[in-house]
Amino acid sequence: MKRRNLLGWLGLLGVGLPGASRAGDAPALMLANIYRPGASLHQYWLSEKFDGLRGFWDGQRLLTRGGEVIAAPAWFTAGWPAEPMDGELWIGRGRFEETLSTVRRQTPEDDAWRRLHFMVFDLPAHPGRFTERIAAYQTLVQQLNQPWVQAVPQERVTSHAELMARLDRMVKAGGEGLMLHRGDSFYRAERSDDLLKVKTHEDAEARVLQQLPGQGRHAGRMGALLVETHEGARFRLGTGFTDAQRDHPPAVGEWVTYRFRGVNESGVPRFASFVRLLRPDAQR
Repeated sequence: MKRRNLLGWLGLLGVGLPGASRAGDAPALMLANIYRPGASLHQYWLSEKFDGLRGFWDGQRLLTRGGEVIAAPAWFTAGWPAEPMDGELWIGRGRFEETLSTVRRQTPEDDAWRRLHFMVFDLPAHPGRFTERIAAYQTLVQQLNQPWVQAVPQERVTSHAELMARLDRMVKAGGEGLMLHRGDSFYRAERSDDLLKVKTHEDAEARVLQQLPGQGRHAGRMGALLVETHEGARFRLGTGFTDAQRDHPPAVGEWVTYRFRGVNESGVPRFASFVRLLRPDAQR
């Protein structure tokens, strides 16, 4: 990986980055578990899961999930309230790489930022339950009256079948998935079932241990990666790569995101497929 690209990733991951503006500790954010059938869906609000980057406005600065100060243009956050806002920096469905490229620049480019939106989905300092916070963040965004700041719509869903139908329509429209937020929950900076991700597949992260040589059509370049999960399971990750990624594969020691469908008895992911280098907010 080229040095400038590596530095960009380190900055968003909260690692010490020469010349970057450090915010200190990572913000205390509410994190999601994975949805499983059986949840009392009538207790939840439903919204789109945006394929962007988690953004946290602390009342003065716009931060990444790792605590790095985002170098947004001054006009982008001008007039924003002292009240913290939790949201997603997002350009559009299927445009994560463009979002990442825009956000990680230490010198912001106005033209790129004018395509970006801050999708507000919660108010961490608000004392009320989520149902109350929905009305509060919608009012706040309306008062801001800035087209690049948008309130995330929330809907109700009553059954697993209806949820799966919504998910199917969302994915076919190019969306990443859905989020379920328990209506009577307070904002707690921890991972819990108060917030749930609903996706057609599971995502996880693994560290690259070795680049394995390819055979046949892939002779002379990477054929697969030997990777290790957080839990210590090792496996070959050999699908999901473009030809360009096989020519210039992730380096040993880097972390990648992969998708899979359950695990076998030894803990190895089933049908694992490469997605991308580890995105900084993958654990939202």
